[in-house]
This record gives sequence, C-alpha cells and structure tokens, in this order.
Amino acid sequence: MAEDPIRIGIIGAGANTRLRHIPGFREQPGVTVDLVCNRSEASTRAAAEALEIPRTAYTWKEVVQDPAIDAVCIGTWPYLHAEATIAALEAGKHVLCEARMAMNLEEAHQMLAAAERAPDQIAQIVPSPFTLDFDETIRHWLEEERLGKLYEIRVTHTAGNQASPEIPLNWRQHFEYSGINVLTMGIFHEVVQRWVDGDPIWILADAAVFNEYRIDPETERPHHVRIPESLSVFGAFADHSRLIYHFSGVESGQPVMEFRLNGSKGSLRLDLVQGTLLFAEAGETEESVITIPLAKQRGWQVEADFIDSIRNGTPVRLTSFSEGVRYMEFTQRVFDSYQKGERT
Repeated sequence: MAEDPIRIGIIGAGANTRLRHIPGFREQPGVTVDLVCNRSEASTRAAAEALEIPRTAYTWKEVVQDPAIDAVCIGTWPYLHAEATIAALEAGKHVLCEARMAMNLEEAHQMLAAAERAPDQIAQIVPSPFTLDFDETIRHWLEEERLGKLYEIRVTHTAGNQASPEIPLNWRQHFEYSGINVLTMGIFHEVVQRWVDGDPIWILADAAVFNEYRIDPETERPHHVRIPESLSVFGAFADHSRLIYHFSGVESGQPVMEFRLNGSKGSLRLDLVQGTLLFAEAGETEESVITIPLAKQRGWQVEADFIDSIRNGTPVRLTSFSEGVRYMEFTQRVFDSYQKGERT
C-alpha cells in the first residue's frame, strides 16, 4: 500500500548512494532512510551527520539483522555485494544492490539462488544509467528492422584517468575489491543486453596492464595492478552480427563514449558525450539527429521502481538478478578469454 512506511538501511554510503539513492528514496512517500553503516566507525558517523540519517550501525551485519529495517541498499564496492545481499535476503529484507553485481560469476549465481529462495523479497541491481532515455527507441528500431540486417555492434569508451603512472590506485583497479570487473565493460554490455536478444556465441578478448604497480592510498605502498587498463573484445551472435568492444583508461584527450549499430539500411550512433542519437542511411556520411519524445525517455527511476516493486509486486525490470547474472556470465567469459589467450 502506498501509505505503508518503508524503512531503509544503508550499507556503504558511497558517491552514487549519496547522489542518487538517498535523495531518490526520500522522494517516495512514506519512505525513510533510518540506518547507515560505512567501512569505518568514523566514516559512518560522518555519513550519518552529513546525510541526516538518525541511526548508525557498527557493522553491516547489524543493518541486515535490525528488526526495524524493511529494505537494504548496498552501496559498497563489489567485494561485499554477495555476502551482504545473501544475508539481507535471508533476514527477510528487500535488497537494492549497486552495480556491478558481484566479484565473479560464481558469486552472482549465489545471489540469484538466494533471491529465488526468498520469493517474497524484492532483489534488484542498480541498472546501467547511461542510456535510459534512449533504450526504448533503439530497441524499437531494431525490432522494426529499420537498420535492415544488423552487421555490427560497436562499443567504445575511452578516457585518460589511468594514463599517468603517478595516478594512485583506484578501487576499480583493486582486484580484491572489484574482482573480474574491468573498466566500464560490464555496465556497457548490460545496455546491449537491453537491445539485443541472445548472447554472443563466441568471444575473444585481449587486455593489458601498462602500469603494473600503483600506490595504494590506503597503505601508501605499491600495489600490484591486475585489472586491465585497456580491453578489447570481439565476438559474434547467432545471426552472424559482430560485436566489437574497446575500453581504455589510458587514452588522454577528449573521451569517447559511444555505441554504434551498423546495418544494411543504415547506422545508429549514440554519442553519450554529447547526449545525442543519430542515424545515417547506408553508404551516406550525413547524420540526422533522432528526437526522443519525452514519453519514451525513461530517465532515472531506480528508487521509485524498487519501492513500487515492494509495495505493489511490480516485477523488477532494471535490473533483475537474472539479467545481472547474464552480464556477469559475459564478464566471466571475457576474463577467461584474456587470461587464457583463447576464444571462448
């Protein structure tokens, strides 16, 4: 019922939780953010004060066991996603878990199994946010075959945030915190899953770490970097359309953040730096901007969707645990391919 109170406990009040989740929950009638726990007691107290959260917990386990809490938002790095999610579901809490879903595919399967054992609890992964206003339009273009036969899906995301050896270690480069998740590959492949049915029948990945050691700000000592700073993935779908991905943290200058879908009748180009969707007819160089009607721009509705699912039983769309497992399967295949140097 819309008037029923829902009390949220926060495990890990990181940047996205502060920017999106906490304000998003507070916009929902009858929803309160009541409890927070961060990695340390000091950061927990600081978060509670800055975010005006009335109660603090000494450990994350206190949050999932608190009888006054109805739902848990897990905003930590991936290293805690599986353990905290499973514990929360077993304690009867609804769960909104930050992306990436897990450290690896095995953990993702464990999370899905826990959700299936708790069918009365809502289990949702925070979706990839970049294309929410464009997804419906692109999906319809493909369904209506307005591009003709699909030839290629090409995804590129490059930046220079890892180019200098002097840049300290980021948690996204820390294997013990991030697992097999590389750069933004998983969050971009999740988008492709929304547009295209089926998964690649084969992939071949190659990756590189150019700066083998970086200073870890937590220890102030050199840390061995295992997560690639550059990644390329090639593959093919059952209909013979190709997959070409390139992700890099060492490309200085202007960033590139782009999806291209190339077909026999023309190409769609989604430029996320400019926030525009463009179409060019086959063989032409001139592109026309596609205007997305407001009714088809979904925008950020994550917290509203989560609360709606809890109150009304609305099935989770973005993103269900089963879809999370699907992109973790792809992520695992990529990891296995570049580790073994072979096609999977």
